[in-house]
Amino acid sequence: MTFAPKSIFLKLGGKLTALLILLCGFLAQIGCNGSSGTGSNADSTATPAKWKMGIALYSFNRHSFTAALDKVDSAGIKYVEGFSFYMLGKEFADSTLGSLSPTGIARMQQIMKDKGISMESLYAEGGNVEEWKRYFEIAKAVGAKFLTSEPARNQWDIADSLAGVYGIPVAIHEHGRGHSAYWHPDSVLAAMKGHPNFSACADLGHWARSGLDPVECLKKLKGHILGIHLKDIDSLNNINAADVTVGTGVINFPAVVRELRDQNYTGMIYVECEHNMENNLADVIQSLKYFNGL
Repeated sequence: MTFAPKSIFLKLGGKLTALLILLCGFLAQIGCNGSSGTGSNADSTATPAKWKMGIALYSFNRHSFTAALDKVDSAGIKYVEGFSFYMLGKEFADSTLGSLSPTGIARMQQIMKDKGISMESLYAEGGNVEEWKRYFEIAKAVGAKFLTSEPARNQWDIADSLAGVYGIPVAIHEHGRGHSAYWHPDSVLAAMKGHPNFSACADLGHWARSGLDPVECLKKLKGHILGIHLKDIDSLNNINAADVTVGTGVINFPAVVRELRDQNYTGMIYVECEHNMENNLADVIQSLKYFNGL
């Protein structure tokens, strides 16, 4: 065995020390990034603070579009869901959103741009090819990511095909039992079969009205949900249950949040307030505050 001279070890020792210092610094930097929540692992887990919270404009349907956006802006929200039958007000010659001219669409876009608000989705329901095309064109023009809809069975193929053409999926929404073919998540899943551009919009309040557990419904639709309508009601399994501010009713929202976290849900969550319609901004803000505090 041949031993190296002592001077060589001294030189190597200095280099190793320098390398160790660099390595420690690198590891420390990684640790800082991880603890601050900016690393990729931190981003992979959804939390309320990271979810895209929005407001369904139906909440403010008694007010003009510009007045509604003022309310959205005052709530500190930057995302909305429009709806095709929204009477936009005198500024739009009392046109509905779904029948806007190209000039009207451009005007609506400018109003949203000025406030830094985007329309992430549009609720619309076509009865024929021409109507669906018009809604998809409007959705495309405003930059909507998906259409929320309850398409009739004879419209499934049309809606799915156009969704593929426009690159804008259809999220199937549900109303309560007896008021919608999609009141149960099984019917939503059935519509998705053979329709690759269909997904789901989860309405927590209507599920609870229909006697369904919102958490179990979310589980059934795992991986298919593009949007959520966040609402609360005053009694379960009652189709006539009254809408109330989120967190003051009977829906188990802590369990809802746990399920959404388990699913790593990152889609839209819209507060949809359907009570005190003339003056419900405070209720909308309280709903947002409650949910984000869970």
